Amino acid sequence: MTNIVEDITKQKVAFYTLGCKLNFSETSSISRIFEARGYEKVEFTDTPDIFVINTCSVTDNADKKCKRVVKEALKISPEAYIVIIGCYAQLKPKEIAEIPGVDAVLGAAEKFKLIDVLDGFEKKYHPETNQKEAKVFASEIKEATAFNNAFSINDRTRTFLKVQDGCDYSCTFCTIPLARGNSRSDSIANVIKSAKEIASSGVKEIVLTGVNTGDFGIQDGKRVEKFIDLIKELDLVDGIERIRISSIEPNLLSDEIIEFCATSNKFVPHFHIPLQSGSDKVLSMMRRRYKSDLYTKRVQKIKELITNCCIGVDVIVGFPGESHEDFLDTYNYLNELDVSYFHVFTYSERDNTLATEMENIVPQKERNERSKMLRILSEKKKRHFYESQLGNDFTVLFEDDIEDGMIHGFTENYVRVCAKYDPLLINETKAVTLDKVSENGTVEVKEIEQTYETH
Repeated sequence: MTNIVEDITKQKVAFYTLGCKLNFSETSSISRIFEARGYEKVEFTDTPDIFVINTCSVTDNADKKCKRVVKEALKISPEAYIVIIGCYAQLKPKEIAEIPGVDAVLGAAEKFKLIDVLDGFEKKYHPETNQKEAKVFASEIKEATAFNNAFSINDRTRTFLKVQDGCDYSCTFCTIPLARGNSRSDSIANVIKSAKEIASSGVKEIVLTGVNTGDFGIQDGKRVEKFIDLIKELDLVDGIERIRISSIEPNLLSDEIIEFCATSNKFVPHFHIPLQSGSDKVLSMMRRRYKSDLYTKRVQKIKELITNCCIGVDVIVGFPGESHEDFLDTYNYLNELDVSYFHVFTYSERDNTLATEMENIVPQKERNERSKMLRILSEKKKRHFYESQLGNDFTVLFEDDIEDGMIHGFTENYVRVCAKYDPLLINETKAVTLDKVSENGTVEVKEIEQTYETH
């Protein structure tokens, strides 16, 4: 009888994540903390008692998205307790506290302790006006010194495994050091332990995530381990078929790392390397730690050792002081570079960054036009890369991604493919031959032969 009462009174909690893979890994881990404490994890639309919204603050648009998610949550469950965590929560806790419906805001140092900090999720009311007030728990970012282990599981075909947090760089456009604190990492031993737990759950692919992933190895303010040693140990973990590096700075992507990945059993032929600008003048204004010549050398080294490697690029357009000629330098540089696709970001002003004090602001219309040009170029680059892989054999990890009777997945080198839907393909790796690029931009594979058990 007691168990029945507990089931009836069990509070329901739903999670929503904005932003990067790192946020997804942290949301998943926080959700498991709730489940371990007896809460029931439900979908966003299942009238939860508690909403936890994990925010991003890379652009102004991300801030606006947070407000929209809160509004939708109130429509679904008007009396629910709404908690905001993440980068936006650390940067602007008082601003978020003013959003109608928000009950609590937790910063970087508090988010993994939110069940204890909020103690029962009871709403707070002003003693005189009886108006609801949001609780704010956001310490100064210097207090965020602990590394909190996190990985996503049961959410997707692949798992995002957090190995590093924070950043010691001081790029003039970026708020991440203000939102996440100094660079700090898990230990290799702990990462391997998590990887083995992930493998035992049946997940086939791990994506290593962090704010500055290649800076892995700093513990308690001192460098005690190296990223190259981490990936060598991960390569030995049984049960995981693929490991992907989410993103790595060009100045941290050493020849040793590239050479290891070229001969690795598990690390896939796919690198995502932030560039931000092809103009050395703009790179200097951004305070990036390299020039375009180093970036070129990294790409050439990868293509020399891993000819079919997919290389993704982050690029920002419309940075203050970026002239039309500077933009054309970036456009022409990327056009000639042997890379596969871009993530294009339109520069947006962020409070408390040096870039907001710079002169020669690029008009918004011009920023948008430059973004459009690079996105068109990116599509051309991707199609060219896809076409260069046709006729080759790969393995595809198929996902629960069904559209128009076709199932989708990715090859080792990040070609998105489609095949005739078969439920037995979900979360399975299959050998395929890439056949042709479809009208929607994915690659069709030659018919997959189904294997049957014999008795």
